[in-house]
Amino acid sequence: MATAFQGKTADDSSIRPKKSFLARWVYWALGQRLLALLALVVIVGVGINSLTRFPIDGLPDISNVQVQVITEAPALGPQEVEQLITFPLEIALTGMPRLTQLRSISKYGLSQITAVFEDGTDVYFARALINERLKGAENQLPAGAEQPVLGPVSTGLGEIYIFELRGGSRYTPMELRTLMDWTVIPRLKSVKGVAEINPMGGFVKQYQVRLDPERMLGYGITPKKVFEALEANNANSGGGYATDAGGEQTIIRGEGLVVSTEDISDIIVDRSHGTPVYLRDVAEVAIGNQLRQGVITRDGTDGTVVATVLMRAGENANGVVKAVKARVAEIAKELPEGVKIVPHYDRTDLITAAIKTVTTNLVEGALLVTAILLLMLGNIPGALITALVIPLSMLLAITGMIVGGVSGNLMSLGAIDFGLLVDGAVFMVENIILRLSEERPAEGKERLAVIGAAAAEVAKPVAFAITIVTVVYIPIFGLSGVEGKLFQPMAFTVILALVASLVLTLSLVPLACYFAFAKKLPEERETLIVSWVRPPYEWAVERLMGKWLPISLLCGGIFAASLTLVPLLGSEFVPNLSEGSLVINMRRPPAASLDEGARQTKLVEKAVREFPEVVTAFSFTGHPELATDTNKSENSDVFVILKPQKEWKSAKTQPELVAKIEKRLKGVVPGVTVAYTQPIQQRVNELLSGDRLDIALRIFGPEINELDRIANRSAAIIKKVPGAADVRAETVRGLPVLNIKVDRARLAQNGINVREVLDTIEATRAGKIVGTIYEGRQRFSLAVKFDDASIDDLEDTRRLPVTSQDGRIVPLDAVVDITTDNGIAQISHREGERVITVGMNVRGRDLGSFVAAAQQAVDEQVKLPKGYRMVWGGQFENYQSALSRLQILVPLALALIFLLLYSSFGNLKPGILIFLNVPFSLVGGLVALWLRGMPLSVSAGVGFITLFGVAVLNGIVLVTTIRTMQQAEGLSAEKAALKGARERLRPILSAALLASIGFIPMATATSAGAEVQQPLASVVIGGLLTCTLFTLFALPVLYPVICGDPGGPNRPSLWERLRKFLPAPAEKPRSRPPQGDGSYTPPA
Repeated sequence: MATAFQGKTADDSSIRPKKSFLARWVYWALGQRLLALLALVVIVGVGINSLTRFPIDGLPDISNVQVQVITEAPALGPQEVEQLITFPLEIALTGMPRLTQLRSISKYGLSQITAVFEDGTDVYFARALINERLKGAENQLPAGAEQPVLGPVSTGLGEIYIFELRGGSRYTPMELRTLMDWTVIPRLKSVKGVAEINPMGGFVKQYQVRLDPERMLGYGITPKKVFEALEANNANSGGGYATDAGGEQTIIRGEGLVVSTEDISDIIVDRSHGTPVYLRDVAEVAIGNQLRQGVITRDGTDGTVVATVLMRAGENANGVVKAVKARVAEIAKELPEGVKIVPHYDRTDLITAAIKTVTTNLVEGALLVTAILLLMLGNIPGALITALVIPLSMLLAITGMIVGGVSGNLMSLGAIDFGLLVDGAVFMVENIILRLSEERPAEGKERLAVIGAAAAEVAKPVAFAITIVTVVYIPIFGLSGVEGKLFQPMAFTVILALVASLVLTLSLVPLACYFAFAKKLPEERETLIVSWVRPPYEWAVERLMGKWLPISLLCGGIFAASLTLVPLLGSEFVPNLSEGSLVINMRRPPAASLDEGARQTKLVEKAVREFPEVVTAFSFTGHPELATDTNKSENSDVFVILKPQKEWKSAKTQPELVAKIEKRLKGVVPGVTVAYTQPIQQRVNELLSGDRLDIALRIFGPEINELDRIANRSAAIIKKVPGAADVRAETVRGLPVLNIKVDRARLAQNGINVREVLDTIEATRAGKIVGTIYEGRQRFSLAVKFDDASIDDLEDTRRLPVTSQDGRIVPLDAVVDITTDNGIAQISHREGERVITVGMNVRGRDLGSFVAAAQQAVDEQVKLPKGYRMVWGGQFENYQSALSRLQILVPLALALIFLLLYSSFGNLKPGILIFLNVPFSLVGGLVALWLRGMPLSVSAGVGFITLFGVAVLNGIVLVTTIRTMQQAEGLSAEKAALKGARERLRPILSAALLASIGFIPMATATSAGAEVQQPLASVVIGGLLTCTLFTLFALPVLYPVICGDPGGPNRPSLWERLRKFLPAPAEKPRSRPPQGDGSYTPPA
């Protein structure tokens, strides 16, 4: 079994340890046995230590580097927010270094700008840049607008833990919210890795002065007097210090803070004819709640108080969640009796499920690989030595991952094929067993020499084979954006593991064989599987020899036929990962109130809870106090927490369950558009593209009304395209607005300034904040507002009091014009342009063909006015980016493979012959995708890159053996090819089985995260099947034609055979003698 490269035999001086670096390495490891064993102990020790510190997560974080700028202006409508806040801030932020995208949303009272930076930008550097730019723009903001604040340093995977504070009937929602804000959250914020905690639900406590317009008229009191009185009667002061005769110092301080509703009621507002008018005379002082911006319901009930823990960017989710849960356990002991913390969403559930998928696949793969080793090698010690490479390689790889900052997740660990890791060890052990069984050394030194010679003999082909597979992963680092963040950790880990397996194969495998075969030398014998396969294989190959033309035509026909599958497969970006939870996004008309949203979510929750797969359902309507999202009352997210999939009864897969829920919810909440997604998927989509759904059609243009018309028309067309799901146009109109516009002429007649009017308007519902009430470390706002019962309708609003310059009180409608209108609900920008989005998901169809059909339908039926344009984004944008990259990277991978082949053989012909495995491996990959109903995706593309590297390995082994026999034994090309095929049957079958068997658990897994792995594994398994058939049957037949000796008397060259099919030339060319390397150059 000679396997040295380029015709070298074991006795040739070029492979002796003095001449070959790899051979010297092998002999050194055998000579330094104690040192090698010590190195093994170090590897195990360091690896186990690395395992204890190994960061674990479910998925790599694919979020971009972004910073949100949030500005609240309660008095401004969407158009005013756009004009007075968003525009100035966008101009200030434009042109920052490394800025790639700027988008914004302007809504009633809220401006949110998202600045996206190049990947690799330090997020704190980006925040510092933005803070610097904001300082110059803050003085341009209108009165009443709050200072811009930056969103938390979090990512699309930042929402790691959602919990509820539950107290039963003993505690009101306000008491629970106060406990959440001032007891639970401060303790949790100190946990390392937590960026922010967003509470929502319940009622935020507020001290309220509720004005009675009629009593105010009776006493001649205006809102302005109340504001001034409260501001002047709620403060502390310091008077310095005094020193007495004894030299002691005494601090002088004045205490004037109000601490209770009684203190507030006793404040004097005015003196009417010498009689004090107290606040209690014109208003009711009570404890109420802030005007809510969001509401939470759970399982059809109200009053839920929930908080979401956001993880800081760059932290490890598994570690942070564990720390949060440990702190929650501590806090739970300190809560009042009857109050408990109930978790609803825990990222570790997904992490555990994903890692369980990875672990199961790896363990099953390792067991299958070990079983194949036993079957193919027929030697238990040899199989166990080979299998030992797997855990040792992984320990070294994990150590490298920690150094490289790569976490263990579904992508970084999920695509490792243990069959690839042991390929080199299989060749090494097989050759050692063969040499030991042939030479039967009697003493330890002789055994050591035989093992050294056998290991050195295959060191070069082993190193070259592993190098090819390793190098083919390098182009994956050229992927950018989302696809790069998904697959680069995988490439990094596989390269580490392959390099580790090479080091172990050359260092420890020969040494392990030396100790394993010390007492009993192995016997080289045919295993059961090979003994079954060999007779029919040899019979077939013997009859195929010489029939190169039919074989070539057959292979070419099969390859051409496989290409016809490409348009049938369809395409997508990456398969969606089943997270174990659903999000039902509900969008109502902008006029819908929070109360109506809560009523509808309760109906949906009750309907969803009918499914046995559902653990709980809770809903977010609106947004929390820190507006990290721009949801208003028209938007609700219903989180549906599911049981483990093995416990499901009414559905087997998540898409099937979604379809049943969708059917059940039809008609439950009429007039509401519903979309189905998942927590992480929705969050990542929103952060990456600004839309929660998978595909976004963005329409750019200057006029809101025209944009709205085009968007609704496009949405109606797209709904009719097969595969369209959850299609909806962004709602930009329909927000009811009560416009109170001052009449400056009438103001001047009554001697009233605008501020007086605006103060009255501000006190209608939200209330004007005039101070803070302290209760220990807790603090609550003090607000002045008109009593809700006194302004039930528009007429009550018209009669609100405003004070003239001479002290007269006039009704509000005497100086303003009051109108109602359906105004603009929101205005979106992208790169400073107005934009409206039509969002959609795809179900039952691949993404590529759906977008192509939707584009065609929209282009044919929607005529855009001048100045308007459409751009398709979302996952389709990511898909296009990935496709353009793969069109470069796949040819680059092929070029690298060919260059390595050429550099190894120093001749084009063997390289070309081996390279023919690549197109034939493509056949199996395409057929595997077609049989499994999987579209082409980035996962499949990465699988093809992996496959191309693996596909040439067996070809290298076979061609190397044939060339060695041809040159060392003087055999003809045909006889050498036939003999080489017979001799290399077992290692070729072993390598192919090992590589494909290692991927079978990934290809057949159905647990969490398997969707991403299945296309990659299916491609490799299918491709290995077809390229192995090509190697075993076609390659020996084609070798004499492509690489054979054309000067032989009985074998005309390929050129001579092809000439029979060509017209006869005018003049017969002169023949040339064969070249020194056995190649033949036809005459010009």
